[in-house]
Amino acid sequence: MEVLIASADIHRRVCELGSQIARDYPSSRPLLVGVLNGCICFVADLMKAIAIPHEIDFVSVSSYGASSTSNREPRLIKDLEREIAGRDVILVEDIVDSGHTLHFLRAALLARGPRSLRIAALLDKVDRRERPVPLDYVGFQVPDRFLVGYGLDFAERFRHLPYIAALTAAEAAPDTAAPQEVA
Repeated sequence: MEVLIASADIHRRVCELGSQIARDYPSSRPLLVGVLNGCICFVADLMKAIAIPHEIDFVSVSSYGASSTSNREPRLIKDLEREIAGRDVILVEDIVDSGHTLHFLRAALLARGPRSLRIAALLDKVDRRERPVPLDYVGFQVPDRFLVGYGLDFAERFRHLPYIAALTAAEAAPDTAAPQEVA
């Protein structure tokens, strides 16, 4: 496992994104919509970094399962609990890879009539993009490798790591024991 983005760098960038969001919505109460489960660390830290009133809700979309590649047919598992018509909405995603999930979610949310819809992504894997999605707030551009940590997982493992790391092919094999954690 190779650490690509250290905890301190993540914290610094999330604080910068929170400040930018606060500047962009000085007289609004935006609704952060986190995409579960991977966004949980990012959205928790981001909401602490946004120094204006805001709300939070979550959606859950299935597109990976236990695989390391998307099946390109996202489906909504958990819907919003709040109405978004007329609201400023910020969709919060851990990583943008092929773009299929965000393309699907963006279309679904726009159909509900928000006043605005922006997208915040901690990680942008530009080289893998198959569907165009406009990203308004991006933490880091990352290489085309399988990433884990800070909420990102492989088969529900490694979410707890406080940094972003890349798995080797051997580590990503389903029958391989968990790799040693890196401090």
